[in-house]
Amino acid sequence: MPNPILTPSIRRVINNIRQVGARQAWRDLQYIGDFKAGKFMGQDEHGNKFYENLDETQWRHRWVDFVSHDYNASQVTPEWHAWLTHVRHDPPTIDPVMLASKQRWMIPHHENLTGTRGAYKCYNTTKAKVAGWEPKVAHRD
Repeated sequence: MPNPILTPSIRRVINNIRQVGARQAWRDLQYIGDFKAGKFMGQDEHGNKFYENLDETQWRHRWVDFVSHDYNASQVTPEWHAWLTHVRHDPPTIDPVMLASKQRWMIPHHENLTGTRGAYKCYNTTKAKVAGWEPKVAHRD
């Protein structure tokens, strides 16, 4: 008798591989960590692609396929982040509020560079209040 919990999972994987093809399924497994197939919902200005599949389990039915393979969550623009986390129901490509809020004067989105060579480093022009400890070695005879 087959395992009832394992069977839907295997069926989901096989269905997703059939929908996207073996090559794309292998790529998804390598970069997303799962066999995913869904409806393309849009792309942000950085080239990240966003998908949705309502047949997936709750909180796993929306995902992003990053352009770069060295990715982090700060590479997702705020409007797409709101859609991914269910703050907004519609994706920013069709949401009238998000479309109206996109202004030309707004600063373009940049990822958080903390911990990288591009991180902001402030400098100090004031004299230190506490002097560093300098060890003194006694002369030996």
